[in-house]
Amino acid sequence: MSAAASEATLRGQRLMDALEPGMGARVGARLGELDPGLARLVSDYAFGDVLSRPGLDIKTREMLTVAALTAMGNAPGQLELHMRGALNVGVSRAELLEIVIQMAVYAGLPACMNGVTAYRAALAAADQRQPIYPEAPASPTTKRDTP
Repeated sequence: MSAAASEATLRGQRLMDALEPGMGARVGARLGELDPGLARLVSDYAFGDVLSRPGLDIKTREMLTVAALTAMGNAPGQLELHMRGALNVGVSRAELLEIVIQMAVYAGLPACMNGVTAYRAALAAADQRQPIYPEAPASPTTKRDTP
């Protein structure tokens, strides 16, 4: 791995951990089991290079991400993940709901209703404090902190 890739990985993991503590390692492990390149695509490119750019703060980026995913209407898991992450970086529940409602104008009522479903799931999970990604199963080379 090059020095640039290592720095991008670290930036990406730090950003994922800001959305939810431990998320960077869990995402890396789960995707890395399938293909190390896929794990790097998410950590290095999406989070380390794009979402870590200095032009916007993480709260604003998460609000934009939630709006885009709501409007797309075809990524419910990612929408819930980013709604939960948005809550963890300072977006209020009221702000999150307003984003979803505004998407009714630009993306249509079905996209808004799908957003409401993800919003309810994100709030329920946040209230239970469940991790966005469940812990990856332990591999023979990975130690787990819990039995």
